[in-house]
Amino acid sequence: MTPIDSSSGMQHLGLRPEIPRFALTTDCVVIGFMPDSLHLLLIQRRNPPFQGMWALPGGFVEENEDLEEAALRELKEETNISPSRIVQIGAFGKPGRDPRGRVISIAFLLVMPFENLKPTAGDDAKKACFFPLNQLPLLAFDHQSIIAQGCQKLLFLLNGEKEDNPFALEKVDKKVFQKILKEALDKMSKKN
Repeated sequence: MTPIDSSSGMQHLGLRPEIPRFALTTDCVVIGFMPDSLHLLLIQRRNPPFQGMWALPGGFVEENEDLEEAALRELKEETNISPSRIVQIGAFGKPGRDPRGRVISIAFLLVMPFENLKPTAGDDAKKACFFPLNQLPLLAFDHQSIIAQGCQKLLFLLNGEKEDNPFALEKVDKKVFQKILKEALDKMSKKN
């Protein structure tokens, strides 16, 4: 017989109660492009921790929510942007990355023409603004590392074949974007 947790009615399907549980969040690296520039969407945090600082749009995954659904929901709630497609770029779980406790984040990437992105702040966001990718402000949490991974993913997509590219980047000047991304990554590595 499988033990049942009386507080939630859920079965312990082999989970040991002595193993700590972690919170799960999603973050979105949203890059808007123009012919010769790349801009990153950031929100100014309304609430602690890091109140008033700039961060990626994101938040906590709800109990019965798919990761991508959570990322899309948080992006919509905080910036009013509703893309049809985002791509997962990685998991971030270094202990201490969030002062509230152990929080693991799954990050996603969205790349769109700048003119198609018209953010408005909502929910936990005091402001929603674009910054040139190589002129980012001081960021909350470990978001600089997440952004760097997003830049790496975009470089990979730019170097790939058309059919591997989910963001319709066939008509962009790949050499210009590769140069911007490499400069931004170099600048971010020097801040670490």
